Amino acid sequence: MCYYSCKTCNYSLHKFCAELPRKLQNHPLHPGHDLSFYSYNYEFKCHVCNLMQKNITHYYCVLCNFQMDIICATLLEQKINHHSHPYQLDRMPWPIVSGCVACGNKHEGVFFQCTTCPRFLINLECALLPTKLLIQNHTDGTFTHSHPLTLAYSFPYSEYQAKYYPKCRVCGGRFYSHLWIYICDKCLYHVHVDCATSKREPFMSIFQTASLGKTYKNFKEDEHPNLLHCPFQDEGDNLLKRYMSNQHELIGDSKQHEGEMLNHASHQHPLVLFDKQTPAGVSLHDPMKRIQLLCDGCVKPIMTVPFYMCCQYDDEQYCFVLHEWCAKLPPEVQGYVGHPEHTLFLLPKIPSKFFGVFHCAVCKLPSNGFSYGCTTCDFYVDINCAFIPKEITHDAHPNHLLSIMKPSDTQSEEFCKACIYSVRWRNLVFHCPSCNFYIHVECALLLPRVIKHKCDKHPLNLRYEPAENHTSKYFCEICEDEFTPWEWFYHCNICDQSMHAACVPLILQCEQNTYACYRKCVYKFLNVKFGGTLTIEDHSHRLAFVQGLESDGMCSKCRDRLQYKMIFKCLECEFALDFECASSSVN
Repeated sequence: MCYYSCKTCNYSLHKFCAELPRKLQNHPLHPGHDLSFYSYNYEFKCHVCNLMQKNITHYYCVLCNFQMDIICATLLEQKINHHSHPYQLDRMPWPIVSGCVACGNKHEGVFFQCTTCPRFLINLECALLPTKLLIQNHTDGTFTHSHPLTLAYSFPYSEYQAKYYPKCRVCGGRFYSHLWIYICDKCLYHVHVDCATSKREPFMSIFQTASLGKTYKNFKEDEHPNLLHCPFQDEGDNLLKRYMSNQHELIGDSKQHEGEMLNHASHQHPLVLFDKQTPAGVSLHDPMKRIQLLCDGCVKPIMTVPFYMCCQYDDEQYCFVLHEWCAKLPPEVQGYVGHPEHTLFLLPKIPSKFFGVFHCAVCKLPSNGFSYGCTTCDFYVDINCAFIPKEITHDAHPNHLLSIMKPSDTQSEEFCKACIYSVRWRNLVFHCPSCNFYIHVECALLLPRVIKHKCDKHPLNLRYEPAENHTSKYFCEICEDEFTPWEWFYHCNICDQSMHAACVPLILQCEQNTYACYRKCVYKFLNVKFGGTLTIEDHSHRLAFVQGLESDGMCSKCRDRLQYKMIFKCLECEFALDFECASSSVN
């Protein structure tokens, strides 16, 4: 915009204002009398728009005391040609209350109208929106993005669909095809025009508790000394390790010695402690080398010493091992938040469950590890879910406490921010009451911040939203299916590769074991340790407990597909049973 400025002081004038005529003759809003240019500093009322003005230059009729501000006086000259519309727009003669075709909101103020299309009305603020902006410069830094945003005058549904149905990065609301938006040309970043440009305190304050921009801490650290901060850094860290470390100071301060024997109720043989190095022929868990070593208690990777192991094993993949902390679990849990009426007892294997497999009452995942249970109520939780804290924080919702709650307490249908699945009918979920933020227990606690996979030589980072500088569609490098980046996923910023959160833990079995219809963020069999064999009367060979692949075909009994199921498979012939059919064959 052109303007004149004084070099010796801060006085400046728009070029348009500086070139205003000193006298207006026969003006259509006051014909017959001349209007003189006045620049006195006093309050007056414009007789055209009826607005009180102060310290504003205006035109004045000395004969009849008629006063008119320069905006109303130059109204006929105030026309614009806007890129959003093919016809010229005229300024309306006085402020009105009307809906704006640009932002969709109702405004009170100055509007421009198309004389050809009378319903095309744009508020002055929207008409002057910049075509490009940095959002941090227009929201006082509350929201930031590294790329300039470009003003788009529509968002066609086909494009909206191709962009995975994005939501506004500021308010989380949806977009409409006929309204203007700001978009990033380099990544999936979309914002409403009013959300991208407002610095007003009433507007910004509503987002200070919404975890969409910079949130403000709503708790004091010293009042929560043992607060759990999620996600965990990597696969070697988990809730149980943290809990036992705080309770018994086992981690890094073990009083046991290398080679010490332990008779544990979960196993028929003595377990040997390996405190300094692993035994010959056994390697620690290493996904990059396709080596898997899972604890039989928590079914989580054993990535460091110390750990206990049964040395009377036949196959390294199926050997019995325990984390040191899993070997020292308390025998019972009292007052459990999900089942406070009864004490839960430690059960290495649930006698009533076939092959020791049960479904955790909290995370709903199948497991054949240790559990805490109430046999009276048939209530069982895996040992990780048995020690869920009442409050946590999470990087996906920083600075706000997430409290454990029963979803039945809420009346409306709510969805997990990680997997976009409903939180209804869950025993427990984490919830931020001030922001209506929900997350499943398993999504909060079982997805580490960084994970490794053989498909990429770099560590993969957990993403809560689309990655920057990624303009193409999102395909999982493991299963090759397209996915929406609005569900949490893992991404390599160096290679620009992405993977389903549920696909990343697969390291030993063929990647065909992923199943496109399963959309949860957490790998379905994350808490299942495959291995071991089963003998049934209907088949002469022993059956191995494995996960079904596409190549395994159909169940020999019920003829259902075996892919992405727990199955018992004969390694000598093509006979295979799904878990339910194998259970009925034994019973």
